[in-house]
Amino acid sequence: MNVSTIGQAAALFAVTNIDDIVVLALFFAQGAGHRGATRAITIGQYLGFALILAVALPAAFGATFLPDDVIPYLGLLPLALGIKAVVQAWRHRNDSDDDKATQDGGPKVLAVAAVTFANGGDNIGVYVPVFATAGIGGMTVYVVVFMLLLAVWIAAGRYFATRPAIAKALSKWGHVLLPVVLIGIGLLILVEGGAFGL
Repeated sequence: MNVSTIGQAAALFAVTNIDDIVVLALFFAQGAGHRGATRAITIGQYLGFALILAVALPAAFGATFLPDDVIPYLGLLPLALGIKAVVQAWRHRNDSDDDKATQDGGPKVLAVAAVTFANGGDNIGVYVPVFATAGIGGMTVYVVVFMLLLAVWIAAGRYFATRPAIAKALSKWGHVLLPVVLIGIGLLILVEGGAFGL
């Protein structure tokens, strides 16, 4: 295994996924006190990232499952989830904190996977040429490093969400921040990709 390839893979993952730590911290804040939240977030994150790789790897060999002009429309996923979160927060705005926690239920696997996939959709365009030039052995190194670093990212998101000062702020403002971040991600993906002629 080439050490420089491992370093390149780690750097590529970090640069293309730095924003995921914030999203993960918000998901962990949303899941605080909910049984199985960590498992749901972890499975959802791995599932979403596996979908990114499932598109990027074959595309590196010329088999495109997701046309380039479709990628900007992935922004509709976090946008819809953000709007749904706004509606829920508005409906329960007068509930006590205990009632909100009970009704919320924590993050769901498919929601986390959808946000991960949509947020990483633009990464596909970066990964494809790198994978194409890396060859089979290099691609294997990239995938292994990415999957290992995904666990580090999940741990970092959980760590930030459980720091007392951050946890206090997220518990107070997380119900507002999560929809804002999701809607922001969705709009950014749509606008940067030129969806709907934007």
